[in-house]
Parts: sequence; structure tokens; C-alpha cells
Amino acid sequence: MKKKILAVLMSVAMIIGLTACSSSENTETAAAADGGSKLIKVGIINNDPNESGYRTANVNDLKNTFTEANGFDASFAYSMKNDEQIASAKKFIQDEVDYLLLSAADTAGWDSVLTDAKNAGIKVILFDRTIDAPEDLYVASVVSDMEKEGQTAVDWLKAQGLSEYNIIHIQGAMGTAAQKGRSGAVDAAVASDGWNIVTQQTGDWDANKAQQIVQAVIDSGESFNVIYAENDNMAQGAVAALDKNNIAHGVGKDVIVMGFDCNKWALEELLKQNWNYDGQCNPFQSSYLLDIINQLEAGQTLSQKVIIMDEKGFDAATITQADVDTYGI
Repeated sequence: MKKKILAVLMSVAMIIGLTACSSSENTETAAAADGGSKLIKVGIINNDPNESGYRTANVNDLKNTFTEANGFDASFAYSMKNDEQIASAKKFIQDEVDYLLLSAADTAGWDSVLTDAKNAGIKVILFDRTIDAPEDLYVASVVSDMEKEGQTAVDWLKAQGLSEYNIIHIQGAMGTAAQKGRSGAVDAAVASDGWNIVTQQTGDWDANKAQQIVQAVIDSGESFNVIYAENDNMAQGAVAALDKNNIAHGVGKDVIVMGFDCNKWALEELLKQNWNYDGQCNPFQSSYLLDIINQLEAGQTLSQKVIIMDEKGFDAATITQADVDTYGI
């Protein structure tokens, strides 16, 4: 009897030992798996998602790409103020992110914090907007050519052959790359071609502010025949002021309306010939950023530091429904 009991106890001990061994092996295997699938830590600094339809599309594009399912631990910070963005960058550096992705509110003031990022071994990638900083402070840049966007729009406006150009120029947030590029082309044409700027004010990308600017000009009684708004939201606000005062606008009408960003609803205004021109600005940059990070993670050398996305301008006289469906955001 004692022998039987002893045999049973030995069998139980063996089973417990085997179970413990198996559990230990499984834990080690799981730990190894976790180590092999370590998430890439990314800090993404962007402008306010509510800034415009363009920005909303840009933010959603990034959020849909930099997910845990795609191998990323992503944190997001939003502001239209440079000092707040810089504070966010400092926090991401303290958090020891692997990559810092930046769409700067202003082109200036980034040297110090990006030097800190570089010293910490954090790779900085610019997107959407350029900055005024030494190129060794960032590894790559995925941007629109804002100067080209402005020049394409101004070239289109010159080609309209107006007998006179009296322009309400509604600028974006001052100091941004988009504002500088889109304003610079107008300023150059004013200097070279003698165009008249009725007013030049910032609308901060906001429809209501743009409406107020145009309403003030209407109230002053000053003549104008072109509205050059540096994004679609401001063009929309400008048109609201025109409509309120029964001023005809669009193809063959009293006032030419120009916008930027190619929101789908804006391109539909072109299709209906209520607006005249819209300049494309591509918000879908995450695939470019993902490709850059994948190359760097694989230890590859980037073939190009600056990637400029191809963009175009749309004329109400030639735009099609296919253009609206393909390029509208």
C-alpha cells in the first residue's frame, strides 16, 4: 500500500514539474515574441485638426497609418502656436520617442529643440510644411511646394487677361510655409505687373474672418474684381459676403474667386462655375512618411532627403466630375 502511495506522489510531482517547465518555456517564448515586435515610438506634432478641411484630412490620414496594428506607439500633439508645438517637442524628447514627425506652425524658431532631438538620437521628419533650420537637424522632409502652388495660381490669374486687377488678398496664418508661398507669388506680380491690392489681411484660415474682411471692403465702397484666398475655408467666407450683398461671382461674373486645398465641396463650386480656380495641396502624406521610416528601420540610406509632392491647379472652365471625385478631399 505504501509503495502505491509513494508511486502516486512521485507521478504527481513529475506532472507538476513538467507543467512548471512548460509554463516557464511559454513565458520565455512570449517574452521573446514581445521583444521581436517592439512598437516604434513616434511623436507627431501637427496643427489644429479644425483649422480646415485640408488639416482634418491630413490628421485622419496620419491617425489611420500610425497605429499599434501597424507597429507604432504614436502620440499626437496639436497647436497652431509655435511655442506650444515646441513645448510638445520637448516632451516627446523626454519621452524618448524614436521619431519626431513635425508640421510646424511657423517656419522659424526650431533650431534649439531639433538640436536636442538630434543629440538624443531621435530622427526628425518634416511633413506638410518646411522650416528655416539647418538640414542636418532633420533626416527627411515630405512637403508641398508652396511657392509653386502660389506661382501656378498667379500664372493662371495673369492668363485671364483682365483690363485691371483689383485684388482682395486674404492671407493664411502669417509665417506659415503655406502663407509665405501663396503670398509671395502675389506680391511679386504686384511689383512686376502693377496689380492693385485693395486690401491684404490675414484671415488665419478662418471663414468668418475672411467674410468680415470682404464685408469691410464692400462697406468702404472700394472696387474689386478678384478674391485671392489662401485656403478654401476663407474663399467660402469671402463668397458668403458677396452673396449677402448680391455681388455676382464665378465664371463670366463680376468677381473672380480663388481658393486652395481642393476640398471636394470647393471643387464642386468650381464645377458649378461659382468659383474660378482652386489650387491643390495634397494632405495624404502618411504613406511617404511610413516608407521613410521603414527604410531607416531597415538600415537603408534614403535616396532623397526632400520629397515634393506633385500638385496642380483646377480651372472652373475645364474641371470635370472625375476631377472632383479623384482630387477632392
